Amino acid sequence: MKLSFKPQHLKRYREIAQLLAKFGLSEAVHASGLEAILGEGNILTRKAHPEPHELAEDLERMGPTFVKLGQTLSTRADIVPLRYLDALADLQDKVGPFAYEEVERTIFEEFGQRVAQAYLTFEPKPLAAASLGQVHKATLADGRVVAVKIQRPNIKARLAEDLEVLAEVAGVLEALTEIARRYEVRRIVEDLRRSLMRELDYEEEAENLRVLAANLREYPRIVVPAPIDDLCTSRVLTMEFIDGRKITAASREELEAAGGASLAEELLQAYIQQICLDGFFHADPHPGNVLLTPQGKVALLDLGMVGRLAPPMRELLLRLLLAVGEGRGEEAADLAERIGQPKDSFNEGKLRRAVCDLVSVQHAGGSVQEADIGTVVLRVAQEAGDAGLRVPRELTILGKTLMNLDQIGRALAPQFDPYASIRSGATRLLLAQLKRSVSGANSFARALEVNEFIQTLPGRVNKILDRVSNNRFELKVRSIDEQRLMEGMQKVANRVTQGLVIAALIIGAAMLMNIRTEFTIFGYPGLAVLLFLMAAGGGVALTWEIWRQDRKR
Repeated sequence: MKLSFKPQHLKRYREIAQLLAKFGLSEAVHASGLEAILGEGNILTRKAHPEPHELAEDLERMGPTFVKLGQTLSTRADIVPLRYLDALADLQDKVGPFAYEEVERTIFEEFGQRVAQAYLTFEPKPLAAASLGQVHKATLADGRVVAVKIQRPNIKARLAEDLEVLAEVAGVLEALTEIARRYEVRRIVEDLRRSLMRELDYEEEAENLRVLAANLREYPRIVVPAPIDDLCTSRVLTMEFIDGRKITAASREELEAAGGASLAEELLQAYIQQICLDGFFHADPHPGNVLLTPQGKVALLDLGMVGRLAPPMRELLLRLLLAVGEGRGEEAADLAERIGQPKDSFNEGKLRRAVCDLVSVQHAGGSVQEADIGTVVLRVAQEAGDAGLRVPRELTILGKTLMNLDQIGRALAPQFDPYASIRSGATRLLLAQLKRSVSGANSFARALEVNEFIQTLPGRVNKILDRVSNNRFELKVRSIDEQRLMEGMQKVANRVTQGLVIAALIIGAAMLMNIRTEFTIFGYPGLAVLLFLMAAGGGVALTWEIWRQDRKR
């Protein structure tokens, strides 16, 4: 299986080949046939000690799709070394703004109005520009100040072309190389595609803003910009403008005036609720997306990237955070195993040793306050991956989210202890989970399940009893150690074969006893005596082997 080498994609093939070779994957380049397009003079050599920032810089040079690929890889602590995660998570789009004429064209295509008709004022110079879009400041006819996010022209087509190349390369590598199969590179590309399609849908981001604001209504000092529904489409997002500055850039006086310690506590409690109770959380709280407002509140921006968790996963993650926070390594290892999916190579003992050592070291000598809880969660994810578990990306996203919150929390209050905050909020969260589980809607759903169970139980019991009475009941058991089972079967087969050979020798010797020959031993036909002796020797040897093996057990 080789690549198609479509002419329009040759530049991308070459860049991918050079990147793989630089970071030690020349064998994959050779197996896939990528080296054929490098041309003479391009020698595939691995750099001795490539640094994380070099990978980030290379991906930035390759454009927005590869920046997003790096950010996607930063959610896979089970396969990416921790020293690379920070560099990949901090990848930034190094692009200039697109022309104001393109902004005007996009707004007219989306709203059927000119900029001056849709907005009272509109600043031509963007506040910020990225690979997928840029943000302008504007005001509405009623005087409200808004931020307008405009999608970059033709970005979907450019991303689709890059995704096509990545999908083809991933498919070939997975078919031809063990390392690509082990890391499931096609799944990584598919995760990237889904993430990009969601980020390009600004209507979904507007809905994310509404949902998060509703979920956090009990936290008065946490604010989320409200979308302006009439001025939102899949390519234009108009939302409330929130003035503020990065928390990490705020002065100590500003932080103290805002009540830094209590604000840090409220922020972490809000995120723990998002993750462990709501199952819907702001997954990109890096310092640029978390602002301190002049009113002493925290604003959460940019909800293009959110995490979603099913109820069972929420409970497991809450229990994992508590186990890590309280130094219970064995329980943390159990929960990591339940969160992940075991591969054929899964080594439970390795996982337990690694997680127990990790958690105990973090809690040794009272060092827990200096340990970032996000880093600990990321290391648990990495140890689980090394032990042969397929770790869901949600666990890494949780670790990254908490790592960013650690940084923000300690900027607000240097002595902030996230573990204590999690422990203090755990009881409240568990009670809230219980309250939701017995709510009217959930109770009705459980009643329907019980009703179905009662209705189907007699029929299922009758079916089982019928099969038992007719000797048609089967119990399928999956062998825990297939290798040992096969070895045992082989030994049994060998002994049966030896017994058959000995029996054949005895029968042959008995038949030869009636045939007179000149060759005799002790007056008996010589050949028959030899066969008897061989059978006797074989019988003694087989008996000795069986006795010796039984003694070993």
